[in-house]
Amino acid sequence: MPSRARLIRSACLCLALALAGAPVAAQNGDKPAGPAPAVAIGADLASQAGTTRLTLTLSRAVEARGFVMERPDRAVIDLPEVNFQLDAESGRRRDGLVQSFRYGLFAPGRSRVVIDLAAPATIGRIETVTRQRDGAVLLTIPLQRADREAFRKAAASGDPRPAQARSAAPEPTDQRPLIMVDAGHGGTDPGAIAVGGVFEKDIVFGFAQALVGKLESGGRYRVRMTRDRDVFVPLAERVRLAREARADLFVSIHADSISAAPQVRGATIYTNAEKATDVESARLAERENRADAAAGTDAAEAPPDIADILQELTLRETRGFSSGFARTLMGQLAPVMEMSSKPHREARFMVLRSPDVPSVLVELGYLSSKHDLEMLQSPDWRASVTGSMAKAIELFFTNRATLGRPAVTRRSAAAAPVLP
Repeated sequence: MPSRARLIRSACLCLALALAGAPVAAQNGDKPAGPAPAVAIGADLASQAGTTRLTLTLSRAVEARGFVMERPDRAVIDLPEVNFQLDAESGRRRDGLVQSFRYGLFAPGRSRVVIDLAAPATIGRIETVTRQRDGAVLLTIPLQRADREAFRKAAASGDPRPAQARSAAPEPTDQRPLIMVDAGHGGTDPGAIAVGGVFEKDIVFGFAQALVGKLESGGRYRVRMTRDRDVFVPLAERVRLAREARADLFVSIHADSISAAPQVRGATIYTNAEKATDVESARLAERENRADAAAGTDAAEAPPDIADILQELTLRETRGFSSGFARTLMGQLAPVMEMSSKPHREARFMVLRSPDVPSVLVELGYLSSKHDLEMLQSPDWRASVTGSMAKAIELFFTNRATLGRPAVTRRSAAAAPVLP
C-alpha cells in the first residue's frame, strides 16, 4: 500500500494543480492579477556518471535560469515566484555533486534555489516534462562535474545582480521619529537552524512583527520593516532602505547558535566598530556578513572611506548615539530576559554600517540552547521583551530631546557613504 507520506503528497499535488490556474485576488475591484504562483511539493536528487540531477515537482511549468558562483561554490537557479511546500529535510541530504540546497523567495515575484556544491560543476540544459499520470511538471536541473578552470570561467559570466526596488520617501508632513526594524535573514537565507529544524529567519520575523505592533500601538512613531515577509534582502539593501527613508533608529533582530556549546545562552546587543570587542564577536560578524552568499549573491562593493570632516563628525556622533541606545536597551532588557556574560559588544557588522542612522543588532538568544529556544517561541516572553524594547526606544528619543539633539543629523549628512 502507498505510504502515508506519499498519500499526503499526492493530495497536496491534486490541490496545487487545482489552484494553479486560479487567478490571484484583485485589489479594489481591478481585474485579476494572474494565476497563483506554482507550487513545489517535491525535490529529488539522483547521481550517475559525474552528473547529479535535482528534480522539482511543480504544479505547473515555470521558466528557470541557472548560473554558478565561486567562494563558496554554488549553483543558483532563479524562478518566478514559487510556493515551496517541501519536506523540512529536503535540502539537507547530500548526493553526488550536491552538498545541500536552500530555497525561498528572493525578491518580489522571484524565487531562488541555491545549491551548495560538493565539487566544481556546471549547469546543463534545464528540462521540463509533464508527468502523464497526474499532470505534475518535473523541472530537472542537471549538474555536471567540471574542473576548476572551467568552473571559474562559468562563474565569471554568472549573476548580474538584480536591481532592488527603491523605497518610497517618508511623508514630509509627519515629523514622528521613524524606526526601521530589521528581521535578519529571510527567503533563501534561513540563518541559524535549531536541532529541531526551527529557522532563525522565522523566529526573528515573528519577534520583529510583534515589536512593530507594540511600537505602532502607541502612535508616537512611524515604523517600517526591511522585509515584511519571508523574502531575501541583501545586507547593503537593508542599510540603504534605512538611509533613504531617513530613519532615526535601526534595530536589527537576530538569534545566534553554537552547536558545540549548548549551555551558552542569553541575549547580546551589538554596535558597529572597526575592531571587535573579542574574537567571538568578530567571528559572529563575519558569519552574519556572509548572509548574501547564503542567498546566492555577492555582497555589494563598499564605497570608499569618508573623507569629508563633517561626514566624519556625523559618523562619530552616530556611533555615540548607537552606543547610548545599546546601554539603554541593555538596562531595560536585563530585568525581563537572560543576558549573556558580556551583554554589549562591538564588531564590524555590515548591516550596522550606516554613518547617519543610529543602529544596533540584538541577538535575542541561542537556538542551540534548549532553554533559549523555548523562550524565543513563547508568546508571553515575546510580549514582555518587546514591551521593554519599546520602553528603551521611548527613553532614547526622550533623552535626545532633553539634550537638544533631535533626529536631524541624518538629514544634514544624507549623502555620506556607507563605510566599507
